[in-house]
Amino acid sequence: MSQPYTPPAESRLLGIGLALLAYLMFTGIDSSAKWLGLVGISFVQIVFLRYAVHLVLVAVVHLPRHGRAMLRSANTRLQIFRALALLGATGCNFLAVQYLPLTVTGSIAFTVPLLICALSVPLLGEQVGWRRWSAIAVGFLGVLVIVRPGTDAFHPATLLSLTAALSTAFYMLLTRKVASYDSAATSQFYVGIFATVFLMPVVPFFWSLPTSPDGWFVFFSIGAFGFLGHQLITVASSLAPATVLAPFSYFQIFFLAAASWLIFNQPPDIWLYVGAPIVIGSGLYIWLRERTLARPQTVIGPER
Repeated sequence: MSQPYTPPAESRLLGIGLALLAYLMFTGIDSSAKWLGLVGISFVQIVFLRYAVHLVLVAVVHLPRHGRAMLRSANTRLQIFRALALLGATGCNFLAVQYLPLTVTGSIAFTVPLLICALSVPLLGEQVGWRRWSAIAVGFLGVLVIVRPGTDAFHPATLLSLTAALSTAFYMLLTRKVASYDSAATSQFYVGIFATVFLMPVVPFFWSLPTSPDGWFVFFSIGAFGFLGHQLITVASSLAPATVLAPFSYFQIFFLAAASWLIFNQPPDIWLYVGAPIVIGSGLYIWLRERTLARPQTVIGPER
């Protein structure tokens, strides 16, 4: 009986490096969305740009190699539901970052592994023991520490960020299912084409153009960040197992903190230093527990 393939240590290190670079790209997506919102670009147009540029890059890179096969899905309905879930996550997140610091929306995004663990029970029929349920509860206590409902610090946009995390969890669960039907190129194509076509009839009513060179750069870079991030994660996953890459997704909090502080002059407050480790610790515990139980449920990280 053949043994399962184990990537060499050098490949794993390269995979980790590419994954970290992908999380930097995902930080670029959120930073670009926030920047464009601050200069007066509608979030509807920002979401459209993110996917339209992504679609063009997917076609340029993958269509010559895959041809028409990239356009055909073995489960179109599942691809549409998956694309809708990611579009909902992106829209809610892009609107939330207009009102909240990147560190807050990023910390809430780290609840995605907790939500996937909880949703795997009703949606996948899996068993989750009391230890992981406890970790899920503790993780959301960490979110409460960060957003502080009932105080002046609480902003209603927090609910949008939570909705984005929930939509991302659905997207990740659907991604697991669709991976057995279609290639990564086909999945990327459907994500881009669905959002672009869905938003195309309404985006002209919200259309406006940047008035500065840096605005034009961000205008086009948001889609490039998305495409590169997803490409890097795909390659990283081929070089190292998800169980190796998963803990490094939490390094994104450092990228988000740096962008929030240096670009938008929004340094993390003391409550983020208290709450974010709780959320991250809960996610890491669930990862360790599932690894102990040898269940291939690991989530590499929230995608945008």
